[in-house]
Amino acid sequence: MTAHPADLETRLAAARITSAPPASATGLTAETGGRVPALSVRRLRLNAFRNYSQASLDPDRRPVVLTGANGAGKTNLLEAVSLLTPGRGLRRAKTSEVDRIVPGAAPTPWAVAATIDTDTGPVEIGTGRDPEGERRMVRIDGNPEKSQAVLGEYFSVVWLTPQMDRLFQDSAGERRRFLDRLIYGFDPAHAGRLTGYDKALRQRARLLKDGSRDAAWLGALEAQMIERGIAIAAARRVMADRLARACAREDGPFPGAGIAVEGDVETWLGEGAALDTEDRFGAALQANRARDAETGGAAVGPHRADLVVTHLAKELPAGQCSTGEQKALLIAIVLAHARLQAAERGAGPVLLLDEVAAHLDEARRDALFETVLGLGLQAWITGTDRVTFGAFGDRAQYFEVEAAQVRPAA
Repeated sequence: MTAHPADLETRLAAARITSAPPASATGLTAETGGRVPALSVRRLRLNAFRNYSQASLDPDRRPVVLTGANGAGKTNLLEAVSLLTPGRGLRRAKTSEVDRIVPGAAPTPWAVAATIDTDTGPVEIGTGRDPEGERRMVRIDGNPEKSQAVLGEYFSVVWLTPQMDRLFQDSAGERRRFLDRLIYGFDPAHAGRLTGYDKALRQRARLLKDGSRDAAWLGALEAQMIERGIAIAAARRVMADRLARACAREDGPFPGAGIAVEGDVETWLGEGAALDTEDRFGAALQANRARDAETGGAAVGPHRADLVVTHLAKELPAGQCSTGEQKALLIAIVLAHARLQAAERGAGPVLLLDEVAAHLDEARRDALFETVLGLGLQAWITGTDRVTFGAFGDRAQYFEVEAAQVRPAA
């Protein structure tokens, strides 16, 4: 149904995520010895970012603990780190929404600069809003880049925020975005495929709504949706399968998790070859044109998929578990992902854990901290009370945040 159907298997094979099983149940190789090589932020500079006029941190590879009152600016620092990757960051904000606002003055475009330690050496990353509009500018080692997608080739972060405590009760879209962020750590090109698919989806919806009879243009857009959509669905299936294997058993106080992706395209991929899925997806798009013209969007596609998580010991959907159990399931998935990424790409991600202690009992909280230390990951963790982080001792570094000022804790 597409312009180049014979190339589909080749396009899927080019994705960086593979379906090969990891070296062990956790994805660790023998060489890691339980401790993973990890990315880290060694220098962070903010300018006109949210409530910060300027801010400067020079952490080492240890976990970074940020304490202070609510509203002081702790989460803003995590957001700045998240914007060193492709996308809209942990708050999903528009580029101009990040500007520092001073009453009576014009907004100042924000900027973030960082030195990142990678498995191949230090990299200088700079990003910020173009003063002329909403575009986000990116520089790598001082050189301007055409697209923010390049950031995924150098840096990877995974975050947990209080808003995600309801992930398993929230919309399917939120769960898809969570899974897609995990895929970015293995396949930075996944972000570009999502952007291309969404653009073609919107353009097709506009044509149908306007009653266009341009069959050639409509067919070309549907071909783009099919090509990118099948690659997206395939990547999600592989990621979910690998996470399911890594999370199949309990990890200390963190429960075992069943993980799967449900959707029409995903089901077709499981039932037959990718070329058969291409034909079925194309036929569904054509059959639903009249309906899609009335409702908008498309009735079938990876934008309709859902991430399904189950508490294995209780045989219970995650959304029906207690708040603490849901958070424990999320943490189990994030830790498994870090291990898998370290084994596959040679460097584990930076973890951004905003108010992570909420809804965790002391045993799970301390187990999380010990696991982060054991894996050797740099985690940026926020909280109001330093006592909460006592299990770290001197194995973490502490900063106090007060009224958009950051200083090393005494």
